[in-house]
Amino acid sequence: MIQASAVLRKDDLDMEPQYVEGLENLLAHCRTHLPSVDEDLLRRAFRLSYWAHRDDWRASGERYISHPLEVATIVARDIGLDDLSVAAALLHDVVEDTELSLDFIESEFGETLATVIDGLTKISGVFESRELGQAENVRKLMLSMATDLRVILVKFADRLHNMRTIDALPKKKQLKKAGETLDLFAPLAHRFGLHSIKSELEDLSLKILDPSAYEHIVETISDMAEKRDKFIAAFIEPMEERLDEEGYQFQIYSRVKNVYSIHRKMKRQDKPIDEIYDIFAIRIVLNTDNELDADTREKKGKEDCWRVYSVVTDVYKPLPTRFRDFISNPKGNGYQSLHTTVLGPGGRRVEVQIRTDRMHEVAEKGVAAHWRYKEGRKNVDEEMEQFLEWVRDLLDSPKPEEATEFVEEFRLNLYDEEIYVFTPMGDLMTLPKGATPVDFAFKVHTEVGMQCIGAKVNGKMVPLSRELQSGDQVEIITSKKQHPNPDWENFVQTHKAKSRIRHWKNEKRRKTAEHGREVWEKAAEKAHLEVSDHDLQQYAHDIKFPDLRQLFYEIGAGIYDPQDLIAYIKDGTLASEEEEQHDEESLREQYENFLETAQTSGRQALVIDGEMQRDIKVNYSSCCNPIPGDDVFGFVSKTGSINIHRTNCPNATDLLNNHPHRIQDVDWSHQKDVHFVAALRLMGEDRANMLNDITTVISKNLNTYIRSLTIDSEDGVFEGRVTLHVADLKHLERLKERLKRIDGLYGVYRFEE
Repeated sequence: MIQASAVLRKDDLDMEPQYVEGLENLLAHCRTHLPSVDEDLLRRAFRLSYWAHRDDWRASGERYISHPLEVATIVARDIGLDDLSVAAALLHDVVEDTELSLDFIESEFGETLATVIDGLTKISGVFESRELGQAENVRKLMLSMATDLRVILVKFADRLHNMRTIDALPKKKQLKKAGETLDLFAPLAHRFGLHSIKSELEDLSLKILDPSAYEHIVETISDMAEKRDKFIAAFIEPMEERLDEEGYQFQIYSRVKNVYSIHRKMKRQDKPIDEIYDIFAIRIVLNTDNELDADTREKKGKEDCWRVYSVVTDVYKPLPTRFRDFISNPKGNGYQSLHTTVLGPGGRRVEVQIRTDRMHEVAEKGVAAHWRYKEGRKNVDEEMEQFLEWVRDLLDSPKPEEATEFVEEFRLNLYDEEIYVFTPMGDLMTLPKGATPVDFAFKVHTEVGMQCIGAKVNGKMVPLSRELQSGDQVEIITSKKQHPNPDWENFVQTHKAKSRIRHWKNEKRRKTAEHGREVWEKAAEKAHLEVSDHDLQQYAHDIKFPDLRQLFYEIGAGIYDPQDLIAYIKDGTLASEEEEQHDEESLREQYENFLETAQTSGRQALVIDGEMQRDIKVNYSSCCNPIPGDDVFGFVSKTGSINIHRTNCPNATDLLNNHPHRIQDVDWSHQKDVHFVAALRLMGEDRANMLNDITTVISKNLNTYIRSLTIDSEDGVFEGRVTLHVADLKHLERLKERLKRIDGLYGVYRFEE
């Protein structure tokens, strides 16, 4: 590295004039957009990069140094965080692509810059594939973000320049890069508030992926430009006059939506471009007094935005349902602005955005500008936490069974629209649109989510699947005896809630498998069998189990009888396909014989193949406790008995997918005076006479008998379980509705287990 060290100290390195000029332009951008500039640092970084890449060329035919120089310019001009980020951009490829080592970078430029370069090197291939191995790469990306934001900010600039020069690549590579850019880079830039970079990445991707749609929108926007400009001028004029009269310092811009946003709206609304009314928006940006201290300037800026809103709505009639206050409730990426839609000339709807110049820079440059403006302020760390909270939620989540799950959840969480809800104490919390009380509970704390049994929204009990709205006040009711309901995964929106519920389900499955192993070992010991795991694995494969874990799970869940396996092992030979087919034929023959004898008298509840079931042994599975009225199916055991399961039973998926030949269509008969066991979970206020009210309601329902009732209370909240004899599903639902009328009873749910 001696030669490299000498290069760093050589002022007259032989460089082509255009790159010398490029360096000077870069420094000029740094002086304009950065709070401070160490020009010696940047000159040394540029000289080293130029020398390290001296023999490298891009696909376009340019010297490779043109790429890091352009990336650094984007970092300085369009992101504008600090000079260290610019230096990292100049050096972002040297460790990966040249002979220079990370240790050399650290010795010459310091530990911080070396850490950023290391992060950039580690995630260089992070989006190369969306296959199974992708998850660990994405975790590396997120870890680097949590360590130093400059890593991902430089990566945005790197990808933007690559997309700007993508025409030099083969078509296959163009499609791949455009796809991953649209899928992950653009939404990630959105999450960090980098609006201009996000928009350009989207448009450049669409240009590759759907060039005809891109060209059509661009041409249409161009054709409409003259007419649109006249309308905007007429719309702006009366507002400008009023704002001038009020003495405001401001600029008014018109903003046409980026091409991809228009394309997405056309697809979503299934409309042509000429029927999309909000192709453009008007933006009023107020100048703030830089001589005021930061807190006073921010307070005055917010007040001025509201005053300007009043002026705008005096001039044009607002649409009340189209107002958004992102000043009082900023987005998670720091975005602040007032949005209102008004009726302009000719009754045309126009969106108007009102913000200060500081808010505007945060809106365009996102986290970088937000960070800069918070320098020297109190609680910097607290405010920056908002940008990384979602990253840490993902990193702290249990590792999923499937790596692709993690990647998909990561991608889906990037573009979330947000709502703003309040805790009972009035604290503001941000959640994705469509979030439920369960998402809120997990947002408060993992344990609150795990122990959630009910929720009040604006003082009233609501279902846990209720979609929250901005402004809702949410209170979560918990119980230490509660655990997640597997059905929650079907309606929660946040990654944290989904991953925790999924982890709990996987843990439950693992424990069931452990229990199944214990059941098997006891059964084998009783049968005087000694079978190694290796041999047992072979037997499991012979009887069509993918592995021992699935075998033990089905034994533990009561799906598979270990005696069947013992009988199979004691045969002394492995079943051939012919023998297995013979077993199945014997089973069917045995089952048909049962049907033939199912003609004797007796009151039973099931119809099998259109015939009343009488002599066939039937088990109503305890895993889901089916009752007449439930959608059910039968699972035929090798002994010919039939286990009845609800179609939404936790074990249904395994049975239906792995043993389709043993599934039997069953239905309920219309027999009377047949009773079944059902269980209800009750939750509510622990008040006087609550138990008496519950038993009274049940006793007043004819033919309802209590088999058992348990109640536990803690901190003024009770949770109970009542086991009943009921005739059918209608009977149970009628009883649930009457119980829900009891004052202070928050929830009445059917036990699933």
